[in-house]
Formats: sequence, C-alpha cells, structure tokens
Amino acid sequence: PSDEDEAGQQGALKRFSAMWSSFRRGKRDREYSITSLQPRYVSGQYFFEYLVVVSLKKAKDSSNYEPQITYQFPKVNGMARFQKEEEEKTLKAITLFCFPEGINWAPLTEYHSETFSFVLTEIDGSRRNGYCRRLLPGGKGARPPEAYCIISTLACFGLFSKIFDEVEKRRQISMAMIYPFMQKLREAPFPAPGNTVEINSFIPGSGTEVIRLTRPLDSWLEHVDFATLFSCLTDKEVLLVFAATVLERRIIFIADELGTLSQVIHAVAALLYPFTWQHTFISIVPEILIDVVMAPTPYLLGVQKHLLDFVTDQSDLLVVDLSVDKEKTFIVSIGDESSILPPKLETEILEALTNRQKTPSVEELNRVVSEAFLQFFVKTVGHYASYVKYSRKGQQGVFEKRSFYKAIESKTTRHFVKTFIQTQMFDLFIQEVEQQQPGPQQGIFYEKVLEYQEKKKRDQSKKH
Repeated sequence: PSDEDEAGQQGALKRFSAMWSSFRRGKRDREYSITSLQPRYVSGQYFFEYLVVVSLKKAKDSSNYEPQITYQFPKVNGMARFQKEEEEKTLKAITLFCFPEGINWAPLTEYHSETFSFVLTEIDGSRRNGYCRRLLPGGKGARPPEAYCIISTLACFGLFSKIFDEVEKRRQISMAMIYPFMQKLREAPFPAPGNTVEINSFIPGSGTEVIRLTRPLDSWLEHVDFATLFSCLTDKEVLLVFAATVLERRIIFIADELGTLSQVIHAVAALLYPFTWQHTFISIVPEILIDVVMAPTPYLLGVQKHLLDFVTDQSDLLVVDLSVDKEKTFIVSIGDESSILPPKLETEILEALTNRQKTPSVEELNRVVSEAFLQFFVKTVGHYASYVKYSRKGQQGVFEKRSFYKAIESKTTRHFVKTFIQTQMFDLFIQEVEQQQPGPQQGIFYEKVLEYQEKKKRDQSKKH
C-alpha cells in the first residue's frame, strides 16, 4: 500500500482499538461510568440498558443486505448532542457485531438460532456487554435472519441466554409481547450472587408465568463456559493457548460459529484470574474491521473461518482453529509455546483437569477448571504480598521485584516468573496492591494463597 493508505489504515486501527478493545487498565470489577441520563442504571440496579432488534434490509440499488436497527426498547431521550453522537456510534457498532459477516446474505428457509456475546469499550473507558440471539423470524418462504441484542454493563452470559429464551418465545407470538416482559425485567433488581429474582409475565393462552432468574454464586465465573473450550481443544492444547496468553502474545481463534468464538475467548481470558487481559479483546471481529489483525500490539481476537486467508500471512502470533473439521489446531504458531510454563506445574494443571470428567454441572466444571489455573498462579507468584514494602503508614507500598523472583527455589519457575512480571497484567495487579494499605487483602486469590502457605508450613513442621 502507499504511505497514505498505510497511514489511514493505522489510524483506523487506533480508533478501533480505542473504542472497542475490551479490557483496559483498571480493576475488572470496577464500576464504569456510562454516558446516559439514567442514574438508576448507572448504579447497577437495571439488568440492561436497552434491547435492540437488528434486521437485514436490502440496500437501495443493490442486492446486498445491510443490518439496521428496527426496534429499540426503551427509547433513549433527553440526551445532550455529544451523548447522542456517541450513542449513534455505539448503535452502529452493535449492527456490525450482530452481523459480522458483512453484506453477503441471501434469504433462508431454515436457520439454526445461535447466541453469542461481544464487548464494547467506549473512549471514556466504560465497558458494555452485548448479548446477541440470532434467529429466523416467523413467516413463510425465504427470509433473512434477525438479531436480538441486549446491551448491559453486567457480565453474566448464562442469565442473559435464559432471558433470550423468553424473548424468543414471545417473538413467536407477537413483537408486541416482548415489550411488557422487558419492562418487567428492567424494573426488577439485579440479584446478588447466589440469589434469584422472580418476574411475572402474562402470555395469551398460557396465563401468567413466573420466570426465575438465578445468578451463580461464583460471580467472577458467571460469564464463562469452559465446556465449549474443552470440547474444541484437548487439555494440552488449552495449556499451550494459556501459555501464550500469559505472555500477552497476539492470538487469533478461528471458527464458523459465533457462539463458539465468543465463549472460547471469554473462557481463555477467565483462565488468567486474578489477572486481567489488558490489551485488545474482540470476541468476534466484523469482516469490515478485519484489518485489526495487522495490529502489532497484543490481542485476543475471534475470526470467522471464511476470513482465514486474511490472518495466515503473518508470523509472530498464534492462530487456533476451533472447528470440528480442522486439519490441525495450530495453523500458525511461534513454536516455543510448549516450553513457556514450568514442566512440574504444567503436569499439576493437567492432573487437576482430569477431575472435570466427574463434574455433573456447569458450575462444578467452572470451579474445577478455574481452581487448576488459580493454583498455578498461587504457586508461581502467590508470595507477592511479602515483597511489597511500606516505608511508613499511609504511604504507598513499593514492590521489590528482584527479591521477589529470587525467592523462588525452582529454576524453571523462577525463569517463567522473571518473564511474567514484565507483562502489563502483572504490572497492573502489583500497582493496585501497592496503592492498598498494608494488611490482609480480600478475594478468592488471596484466600487460596493463605491456604497454600498454611499447608506448606504444616508439611515443613511434619518433616521436622
């Protein structure tokens, strides 16, 4: 490309990354500000911001289809001009993510409905989740599919998938049936982890139904489905992906199904807990924005298989095929992925993962998988708190990096940690610890660290 074309392409990539990369610096569970005039929603009491229906409409003077928003609930009124402009950009982005394949559609008589999710990050750092159910609308003859999309700051895939079941059921009766159900949902308080909210909804012919929506107890895993990840990849392949992710490399996942892409990419990001992916994160890259794969910075991207040719002419990245009919899993790789993790700890993860065969429920599977990877971080960097030193009370702590990794006895673990502590995700984690006051910290990770340290003390006292 000419210099001018290349400059334009880079500018587009920067703008795209600024608007839609998923995880920014900042706590994962931090409350983000929303450019909206609805304070009750900002306080986190609403389930969702709005529901939109995106339909495929034939473009004028063309046989191509364009995705357009044909229904929005509730209508957002009373916005200032700059807010309205930002909202219009967001709505345009939603249409792209609901139909990332672009304009090449033809009317269909059969279509398997699918549910997937994506993340929008605005320029001000506020993050919104998009939940999408694509289906074939009622009617006779060939017709294009339509998409129902819920925008919410809440990350809870399972809960919103159940809400879509209710939306789809009402859509089969009449579009008008969706409105009262969504109004009732909007007025309901979002439940605390482990709690249930009940919504009464009237359906002609069936009477009043009571819909129960239960939020999982492990709230940090409520957006995650590890089952899809392990149905697409073997345990060893998951470890290779995890190793590349831990070192913040460029990783692209390939699949035909949008649901597979979004579920796998969110599951991979969840394996990093208590750390958070700090770079570009796009679970489904719309065809019109495929140039984002050329970005030189770290990313986690989901790309549909028909766009594979756009991503395989690069090196220095990992391309993972999730398809059922794949010839090989790793289409492109750097080649050192199997030597990144300490061998002993890698074996321990694989052994822990064998327990998932006995798990009867999604919640139990999530617990077993997350525990296996959480223990890896407990054993490699769990001693971090002892190396944050405070000169005097009220002052910010200082992390003694060199003493921290030198304290590790195992050479292979020390070598890994020396590389890992240079990542942005570790840097941010330590920055937050340094800003806290000395003393016991909160959270599952810290609890597991204490358990592990107590066990080590007991084992040492038994030896003596």
